[in-house]
Amino acid sequence: MAKKYLSIILLTLLVSPLFFYAQEVKVFTVKDFDLRDSVKTCLVSTKYGKEEYNFNKEGLLTKSVTRYNDADYDVVIYKYANGELLEKRSETYRDNKFDPSTSIAHFFESDTTSNRKVIEKIISYDKEFLDSYIYHYDDKGDLVRMIRTNNEGTDETLVEYKKYKGEYTVTYLLNEVPLKSIRTSTRKKNGTVQKIVLTKEFLKGEPNRAIEEVFDANDLLIERQEFDYKVTEKKFVPTIRTSYNYDKNGMLESEIIVDGKSTEKKEYIYQFDGEEGGNWIKKIIKPDNAYTTRKITYYKTESEKKEE
Repeated sequence: MAKKYLSIILLTLLVSPLFFYAQEVKVFTVKDFDLRDSVKTCLVSTKYGKEEYNFNKEGLLTKSVTRYNDADYDVVIYKYANGELLEKRSETYRDNKFDPSTSIAHFFESDTTSNRKVIEKIISYDKEFLDSYIYHYDDKGDLVRMIRTNNEGTDETLVEYKKYKGEYTVTYLLNEVPLKSIRTSTRKKNGTVQKIVLTKEFLKGEPNRAIEEVFDANDLLIERQEFDYKVTEKKFVPTIRTSYNYDKNGMLESEIIVDGKSTEKKEYIYQFDGEEGGNWIKKIIKPDNAYTTRKITYYKTESEKKEE
C-alpha cells in the first residue's frame, strides 16, 4: 500500500524524542515502511540522503539509520520483550564522531496490575534527566491520560472518546486546553463505504488548521483536503486539495494537487524485486523523473536453509 508522506512522518516519529500531545507508545513494523514478507534490511536511497532499516524475524523495526552524508548520520536502536518496546536509543553522529550531548535514551516499563500503565523515562547520554511520561489506559486498552514531568513541572494530557450519530471523535487536551481532535465517520458513495477522518489542530486552544482525509473500502487514501482557520471569518477555509489513484494492487499510480488556480499532477512508476510483484525496489516520479531506490534483503525460509 502506498502511503502519503510516509518517510517524512516516520522520520519525525523515529528521531523526535518528544511529542506535543499524548501518543501511543509506537512499535514500527515492516508494514509501516510499505514492505511485505520477511524483510531483514531495507536501504533507501534518494538525492536527499540514505535511510537504512533493520527488522527482526517478527517484522519489528530494530534499527534505523538516517545518513545525510558520509560523516553525518542519526541512529535509532529499538529493543523489545514479548513484542513490547523496552528501550529506544537515539544516537547522533557528526563528522563520524558520536555526540553524547544530543543523544537520548528512552526506557519503558509496563504495569498491568490493574488497567495497563506504561512509564517512559528519557535520559540524555550525559546522564541528564529530560522527561518522564506515564501513559494510562482504560479497560478497553485505549490511551486516556498522559502525565509528563520534567524540570519545568508537570503537564497532564487527557484523551476523550465520544460517539455521536455514527461519528467517533478523539480529543486531546493539555491541561484542559484542546490540542487536537480526530473525528471519524463513514459515508456511502458510488455503492461503496468510505471512511472520512477530519483532524483539527488548535494553537493555545484556538482553531488553527485542519485536514480531511477520505479512505476507500481498502483503506487507501483517495482524497486529502487541507484547511486554514480564518480568524476574521471564524471558519476553516479550504486550501490544498489532493486526490490519489491506485492500480489493482493498491500501488499509488498518480496524484493531482490543486492549490488555488494551480494544478500539479504526479505519476508513479515502480520496479519490483519479483516477477509477480513483491516489494518495489525503484520508484520514479514524473514529470520530474525524481526516483527512489531500495535494496532489500530477506530472512531465509527453512526450505532455503536446507537447500544450502
